[in-house]
Amino acid sequence: MCGIAGIMMRDNQAVDPAVLAKLARALNHRGPDETGIEIRRSVGLVNTRLAIVDIEGGQQPFRALDGSLLVGNGEIYNDLDLRNTLTHIDFQSDSDCETPLHMYGRHGLRFTHHLRGMYGLAIYDASGECLILSRDPYGIKQLYYIITPAYFAFASEAQALIAAGLANNTVTPRVRAEMLQLQFTTGADTIFSDIKRILPGQTLVVKNAEIVESARQRPHDTLRVRAPVANYEAASRELARRLRDSVEAHLRSDAPTGLFLSGGIDSSALLTLMAERSTQPVVALTAAFPGAAKDESDKARAVARAAHADHQLVDITAPDFFRCAPKLAAALDDPSADCSALPLFMLAEAAKARGLKVVMSGEGADELFGGYKRYRRAAWFFGLWRQKTRTRGVFSSLLPPTALQAWRDGLARTEQLESVAQISAMQTLQAIDCAEWLPNNLLLKLDRCLMAHGVEGRTPFLDPVLSPFAYDLPEAFKVRNGLGKWLLRDWVSRNTPGVDAWSKKQGFVPPIGQWIEPYKLRIKPLLLAHPAMRELSLQPTIERVYEDPARHPQAAWSLLFYALWHTRHVLGLDAEGQVDDVLDLGRRAA
Repeated sequence: MCGIAGIMMRDNQAVDPAVLAKLARALNHRGPDETGIEIRRSVGLVNTRLAIVDIEGGQQPFRALDGSLLVGNGEIYNDLDLRNTLTHIDFQSDSDCETPLHMYGRHGLRFTHHLRGMYGLAIYDASGECLILSRDPYGIKQLYYIITPAYFAFASEAQALIAAGLANNTVTPRVRAEMLQLQFTTGADTIFSDIKRILPGQTLVVKNAEIVESARQRPHDTLRVRAPVANYEAASRELARRLRDSVEAHLRSDAPTGLFLSGGIDSSALLTLMAERSTQPVVALTAAFPGAAKDESDKARAVARAAHADHQLVDITAPDFFRCAPKLAAALDDPSADCSALPLFMLAEAAKARGLKVVMSGEGADELFGGYKRYRRAAWFFGLWRQKTRTRGVFSSLLPPTALQAWRDGLARTEQLESVAQISAMQTLQAIDCAEWLPNNLLLKLDRCLMAHGVEGRTPFLDPVLSPFAYDLPEAFKVRNGLGKWLLRDWVSRNTPGVDAWSKKQGFVPPIGQWIEPYKLRIKPLLLAHPAMRELSLQPTIERVYEDPARHPQAAWSLLFYALWHTRHVLGLDAEGQVDDVLDLGRRAA
């Protein structure tokens, strides 16, 4: 797991080594173990490494005999299988990230079709004098780029391009509105006007600092011509086999590995399978919200006790929120205003303190097995009612219709792209979520919160052995008796002691309004005076929301998060100190 970055100058101009050094410094938190930089006149590549596999020998960039180079961020879980097909290659390391370089040499641009894993990869093809940039099909790892008249540059995080002086931090109002209303942003456009995302599954070819070719491997494309498993018992057996296969692959590591355990279905299933394969108690970390109405830590404790896990509760309170919120906003350079990011950030902090370098997490199970209420609604009347998703934003009831306009345009484009006749209404919603909500919110915040602490997150449900099978299940295997994830629940009920597999989904919702309440009188005047809020002209909304944050918890957090984010990523000020310190810093800078 690493940070990667690089630049290609136009017209064979030489790369400035100082720019690469700035990129490396900006990504050091992602890879604190070592740094690799290489220049080939007009092309420079950077890697900051978090050593997980082949700790001693996996230094990057990797080199091929023809002079080609690779820097990679991620894990290739079928590395050993792929090496067995590359018997003519004299590998320089045991690192899984070396293999994609040689797979590209054999298969060209289709090399990603052979990879099982999560990745953001950059290959310099020496013979073709071009850059190849690729991102895994679910978008577990992010990759950003900018094109200017002088150069093409890329990085694992958008903030690195800004810190290196390669991009400016001008905010696009439409994307800002999208972030406030949806909690995340969609498509290739980021909130920064000059910076683009490489889309999940996309591969770009860059020559003379221009994109000359683009291809995309979408995770569900092949499913539209496949026949699903029709027999429930056969599907149950196949689920068990694929779950075990995926967890076993994701446990491959030369570094200490743990689990984020919520007490729900997904992480409880992972705990069971991890415990089966471990001779030592699994280290499991759970966020607890003392005094909150929704606190599932008792459920997690019961599951952990039954699995004989080494279980640690991480209590999160209002003072913790006040301390950590600015650090979280600094880490989320590509902003996500999902309030569950804060307990995730603190869990990552606890994982680092425990000496963990790898943590398993249950992202993707809801999107693939049908866990959300909107999926159950889509199954009503045999899918004749094709429901749209997220038709109301966080501020829809708090603002006039003319405010935060065009916030749903990106989502509408994705709906049109994913609404094809061959798939059901439920699968359409699942595909939309896998295209936008999953990579641009859930996986984004997992990456940033963990990598801010030098910890790698792994998501066994998002594995090509398991995820296509889950997506393609008949609806009756996903939704039944008012519950989603039926087949997965059934497996958990028979294999995981201590869990109530048939309780309704609660979601990982921290008491953000309760946390903000004690500080509202300190926060409100600072928000009202902050330049980010003055640009939005939302003073009446701030007054209304902060009169009673418990009534509008997500709106209260979105406003506060954006002001903290703006202080760090637009004003360029250090996000050190408590919430009010950072807000006041932003106010005074204006």
